[in-house]
Amino acid sequence: MSEPHRVTLIPGDGTGPELVEAARLVLEATGTRFEWEEQEAGLAALEREGTALPDRVLDSIRRNRVALKGPITTPVGSGFRSVNVGLRQALDLYTNLRPAKTYPGVRSRYEGVDLVIVRENTEDLYAGIEHVVIPGQAAESIKIITRRCSERIVRFAFEYARREGRRVVTAVHKANIMKLTDGLFLDVAREVAGQYPDIEFNDRIVDNMCMQLVQHPDEYDVLVMPNLYGDILSDLASGLVGGLGVAPGANIGEEIAVFEPVHGSAPKYAGQDKVNPTATILSAAMMLSYLGEQRSARAVEQAVAAVIAEGRHVTYDLKQERDDPTAVGTRRMAEAIAARVAPG
Repeated sequence: MSEPHRVTLIPGDGTGPELVEAARLVLEATGTRFEWEEQEAGLAALEREGTALPDRVLDSIRRNRVALKGPITTPVGSGFRSVNVGLRQALDLYTNLRPAKTYPGVRSRYEGVDLVIVRENTEDLYAGIEHVVIPGQAAESIKIITRRCSERIVRFAFEYARREGRRVVTAVHKANIMKLTDGLFLDVAREVAGQYPDIEFNDRIVDNMCMQLVQHPDEYDVLVMPNLYGDILSDLASGLVGGLGVAPGANIGEEIAVFEPVHGSAPKYAGQDKVNPTATILSAAMMLSYLGEQRSARAVEQAVAAVIAEGRHVTYDLKQERDDPTAVGTRRMAEAIAARVAPG
């Protein structure tokens, strides 16, 4: 029998603990063995330890090299810095991987969407280098684009495309205006593309890319881009397929990866066994794939698709009418998915 996978488990804030428990239920139903090391981060850690991201959490992830994380609350405009940004920078998780795929049974204006956003995670405006120029009147933020970070994120996109049998990589930029920063990103993307003759390459200006995705998203496959554009376009892509409730995500570095749903912690629903666990479960499926458990990863995604398509054991937001009294809770939906992947 193979050794269990050691994984850091971060329940998160708000509805996070319910969602993570739902994902764990499904993961364990696959028969894949795990050894969970639970670590608290976010608001509870802030209250007890004075920091939302204690060193013990980072140490645990460095030890185990893989983490499954629930959503963590990030205050808007004030309060502590985003735990997500802190994790990405402290662990050099330079890739944010965001699949966007339509599932029959999820309300959407589109069919057949199956694209992946590859977002650079560590620099651009999200480097957080900003300062006040005139108090109350003007502030400045510095955009940083480097050859090193551009090259590794574009190379990740091409390697991912090759490994997953994808056909084309599109670099997204604003090099027509930001000729030095985005110009560098585009130049590097073109250089790297030349090393992958088996993968088609093109590029799009970011505002045009938004229009293109709304008009005909089926024409796109793997999109790679700097940090800010990735943050925006990944939510747009999620909107094409039914919203953040079905949007999984991963933050990946050279040797460490953290898997988490894209959506927020929804504290007003905490403890109500109400929220949709799909994004967290699909993030867990991405983790299985990363760990080399391809059969289990496929089984989980197929089970999710089957339960959603059947439409019986799904949460209220996946019903055709949101006030449908037959909607089930978070755990019951997870149990229905787990039943589809149980060995034998």
